[in-house]
Amino acid sequence: MSVRTAWRADPYADALRTGQGPLFLRRDDGWLLPLEVERWCEAPDRADRSVLDRCRGAVLDVGCGPGRLVAALAAEGRRALGVDISPEAVARTLGLGGSALCRSVFDPLPGEGRWDTALLIDGNIGIGGDPVALLRRLRRVVSRSGRVIAECAPADVDERCEVRVDDGRGGRGERFPWARVGVPALTAHAAAAGWTVSERWSLWGRHFVTLARQSSSAPR
Repeated sequence: MSVRTAWRADPYADALRTGQGPLFLRRDDGWLLPLEVERWCEAPDRADRSVLDRCRGAVLDVGCGPGRLVAALAAEGRRALGVDISPEAVARTLGLGGSALCRSVFDPLPGEGRWDTALLIDGNIGIGGDPVALLRRLRRVVSRSGRVIAECAPADVDERCEVRVDDGRGGRGERFPWARVGVPALTAHAAAAGWTVSERWSLWGRHFVTLARQSSSAPR
């Protein structure tokens, strides 16, 4: 099953539809990563606001989920678009008054090369299981002066694995690749993809970095 099909599996869609968990990413060895569905479906908190305050110009939210960030930006009259491979996530974003497309970041996107800010929040640096490939893709999506704001794992981790969406009650999706990276690993992956860390901060136990394009590097 493809990544986009896995995220359309019933456990994820059902959780977004109700706005409630439990929901996990589960490795085959039984390890579980809790997903904060309730927080995703609420209004932006202070940590989210610290991200929104750093957004410049037109904003692309990669893996927008139920759309709290896109909707908040839209409510302020700012240009923002969410992309997500889950139809339920896109429907919730639209219902909040945001704009969203049911599409992978690796598909052709509107405005490629003209986005001022791209967001990878709520663990979305893990999309595709290869942070370097994802960040290289975003070099083609954002403008020459654009930035990426990414949320990192709270631990010093650099992990590639296959996971399933799991509701803790027997409902599971199919396997798909995922990645988890802390700040040190993301700093290294960003450099390999032509980015440099221009700012890092933490709030409410969440960790973020802003990435700027390396001035001396050519597109890869």
